[in-house]
Amino acid sequence: MADETMQFSATQREAGDDAPGATAAFPYDRMTVERFRVAFPRARWRDDLGAWFVPGATAERRLNAWSGREWTGVLAHADERGRDAFAFEPVSSPYLEVADDLVVRTPYSRAVVAELRMVPWARWDPTSKAWRVPFRSLEELRRHWPAIEDAARRAEPEERRRREANRRASPEHADRLAEAAERRRSRYPVPEDALPPLRRVLQTHLGCVVFEAVTGEVVEPTVAASFYNGVVLGTGTLIWATRRRPTHDELVRAWPAREEAGPADTARGWWQPTIEVLREERRRAASLERARATRRLQDPNADADTEAGR
Repeated sequence: MADETMQFSATQREAGDDAPGATAAFPYDRMTVERFRVAFPRARWRDDLGAWFVPGATAERRLNAWSGREWTGVLAHADERGRDAFAFEPVSSPYLEVADDLVVRTPYSRAVVAELRMVPWARWDPTSKAWRVPFRSLEELRRHWPAIEDAARRAEPEERRRREANRRASPEHADRLAEAAERRRSRYPVPEDALPPLRRVLQTHLGCVVFEAVTGEVVEPTVAASFYNGVVLGTGTLIWATRRRPTHDELVRAWPAREEAGPADTARGWWQPTIEVLREERRRAASLERARATRRLQDPNADADTEAGR
């Protein structure tokens, strides 16, 4: 009961009656209902409203006054019970302090914030730079505490540095760096005996691109195998072609394929995109061009396009 508050509606008229009144809804508790009936003997439960209806022009004002008195005592009693429960079974953690309430102070973590937002009555105190949780919410805090403490430990600076060092030392990190460096070259392998048309929107294993030139430089087999394994080498030789992202206007004017590409087309490495692919690429291109325009407005000296090629 302490985890919820009483709610009142705006002044209403009871169905079939001209007398004004107000409604009150609160978590069910037998003792609270008895005190409510003593304070408002004319109150009636309304199934259609899911609330108690109190008739009278001053009903809303009287309900507000009673609520202030009632819930102040209820919450104070709930806090006292929570304090006793904490004294009997305390939560021991470097992230939890005991004051007039429970003070949760952790390194910043979105996971911690998400967990604490699910604890009733918990609030962020900017003065102390900590979360304050009243003792009435102790049981809910206990339920979320394992996840809070685990997320807080992971957010510690030393733990973050350790994970970052492990990530950098992993073989996968080196592979990601090499792949990013290859993407920045803005090139793509094409079969020497099946060259793509230039300056047209085509789909590849990297998405939609526009080929601007074929350099004639032979592709190293190890590079093709590492970064372009979707392109299958047939009887000919793979050579490099330079590529770029298509503009939104080019994607709008591109002619879609009537059907999905077959295995031979995908093995070749380039094919005509379908309308579904073009729609998604148009959406991305429009979003990217809006972001570029915003950056140019904010900083006229910024480069027009600093994005790495795909």
